[in-house]
Order: sequence, then structure tokens, then C-alpha cells
Amino acid sequence: MASTARVDLDGNQIKPMTICMIGAGGFIGSHLCEKILTETPHKVLALDVYNDKIKHLLEPDSLQWKERIQFHRLNIKQDSRLEGLIKMADLTINLAAICTPADYNTRPLDTIYSNFIDALPVVKYCSENNKRLIHFSTCEVYGKTIGSFLPKDNPLRQDSEYFVLTEDASPCIFGPIEKQRWSYACAKQLIERLIYAEGAENGLQFTIVRPFNWIGPRMDFIPGIDGPSEGVPRVLACFSNNLLRGEPLKLVDGGISQRTFVYIKDAIEAVLLMIENPHRANGHIFNVGNPQNEVTVRQLAEMMTQVYSKVSGEPSLEVPTIDVSSKEFYGEGYDDSDKRIPDMTIINRQLGWNPKTSLWDLLESTLTYQHRTYAEAIKKSIAKPVAN
Repeated sequence: MASTARVDLDGNQIKPMTICMIGAGGFIGSHLCEKILTETPHKVLALDVYNDKIKHLLEPDSLQWKERIQFHRLNIKQDSRLEGLIKMADLTINLAAICTPADYNTRPLDTIYSNFIDALPVVKYCSENNKRLIHFSTCEVYGKTIGSFLPKDNPLRQDSEYFVLTEDASPCIFGPIEKQRWSYACAKQLIERLIYAEGAENGLQFTIVRPFNWIGPRMDFIPGIDGPSEGVPRVLACFSNNLLRGEPLKLVDGGISQRTFVYIKDAIEAVLLMIENPHRANGHIFNVGNPQNEVTVRQLAEMMTQVYSKVSGEPSLEVPTIDVSSKEFYGEGYDDSDKRIPDMTIINRQLGWNPKTSLWDLLESTLTYQHRTYAEAIKKSIAKPVAN
């Protein structure tokens, strides 16, 4: 049940607001809508092309929050309703993006347009109508770390200073132009710069979120089940797809890259703090991740194999992983960063937020959901009548 008397971090009562959420039907949007509707009195104007992941929030009509959510099926790149919906809201949250690594190489133009050009009207309408904006960027904007350019035997590689990424200090370092993997990161960085400039020159109230691998139920897709038959989602979803099908997990270039992972429910807590504490969040860029949950991609594969065996009751594969080259897996133009660790100083200082969920627990939650979804889909496909 939504609370009727919520207070912010300084003890001030929070007034109910209307939130225009662009990309509400995706992984992050579905969890954020859920959080807002079940725990706050705020209203949501949910904008997206698809609503599959939020159907449980829209149907049936007997739901207690039915008066507080409206779904608008639209594509922001070509819909004249966008400005009107932003005007109706107190706050706009922009989650819309192409953010699948395989697309950065194979669809670089779509990637750049989606993450920069399509976001321009959103920023413009918020600025012109004096509406607050929370824009979702990515940890990809940091690109490569300074440490990745040090010789492999250099002792400075052990110094976290060269790998920890800080919002207001770390440089953004990308590969050469022909490495189209950076099309996403460059587009995201440029829209960040434009938002920051709108704030400096025209007074736009903004917050920028840089997610570091948010993981949980409903993330990405299972090819052929709740997504296209062919496709390459992000690393954790790739691995879970392999596990569901009893296939070896593919380690790109040996799986030596290191990443940190944070549970979606922890991360959504951070976003709600940004929503309800504008005086503490406006004008800030926030890393949102869990530096305690750092592993190599190979270690992630090994842990996921163990967790999946536990949640499914199936024995582990005899050959759980195979090595593939990045060219073979992603195509020409792929490049990677070796390590990304978020500095959490700013978000902790401004919002008092810290993640709680361990890597094992978030993997168990995610794989339990994936296993159940896959089993239900297979059951339905078997039960379908055969056409004559």
C-alpha cells in the first residue's frame, strides 16, 4: 500500500508528484514503476513501445493503483504527444536507449541516434517547460581506465586509483573511431554534456544516473522466448540463456575483463532517493553500482554455473565454458575496457545510499526467475494445438 505521508532525507513532507517515465516498459522501468506504485502516492505516465514487463501493473482494473498509472504506447522519435506528456508531469525520467553490446558494432547508426538524437527533444522539452529531468546514462561513458594503458607487469596496476571511476574526476577514454563498440558510450557522453550545458546556461534541473551492471528478474531477454530468436543480450543474460539451454557459456577473449554487479532492487532504492530528494540530487551525476561485487567474467560464469545448478536441480555441464574471440562473437570493431569499479563517495554523501545484496544472492534471484520463465514458456509451447 502506498504511503500517504512520506518524508525526504531532511524530514520534509514529500508532495505527491506526476512522473513521466520514458522507457517504462523495460527492465529498469518495470522495477521503478513497481516501486513507485507500491510504496509512494506518486502517479506515473508510462511511455514505451511495449508494455510486456509492466502488464502486471496495468491489469486487471481492480489493482489499487489503477488510477495512478497510465500507459502511452509511443515512440519518442516520431510522436507529437511527447511534449504534452512532459508538460503534464513534474518530473521526467528518460530510460529509453539501445544498450545491447552486439548492437554497438552491427547497428552503430541506430545506437547513436537512439542514445543522442532521440534524447534531444526530451532534454529540450524539459528545459523549455522548466521540468526536472532524471536521465539514465551508463558506466560505459568512462570507456577504458587509465590502468589499462599501463604495462601488464607494472606494479601500479595493483593501485585502485587507476581503476576506480569517479563522476567528477575520471577521464572518459575511448578506442579509435573504427572500434564502433564505442558508438554507444560516445552518444551517451555527448547527451550528458548537453544536459549539463542546459543546466549551466538555461537552468535545467537535472540528475544523471550512471548504472554499473544492474541485474535482476526481467533483465534483457531469452532469445526465442521473450525476445527475438536471434540476438545477443548483455553478459549475464547471455550466460543465463546458455544455462537454460544446457550449452557452454561463451567467454569472450578468455573472460578476463572485470565488472561489478548490483541488484536491481538495491539500485531502484537509489533512484527513488533521487526522485524524492531533488535538492540533494539536482545537478549531480551519480554512479550506481556495487564495488563489493567485482569479478572477472570467467569468475561470473563459474559462479552462475553453480547457482543455476542449485536453483534448477540440474547437474553442471561437463564443459561449462568455451573461449571465443570478440571478433567471432561481436563482429569487427569490438573493443573492451578491462575493469570498471564505481566510486560511491558522491551518492553516499548526497543520498546516504549503499547497496546491500551480495553477488551470489542477486544471481540466485535472477536465475530463479529466468528458470521459471523459461520452463513456463516451454510448457506453453508444448501445450499449443498443432495446426492442420
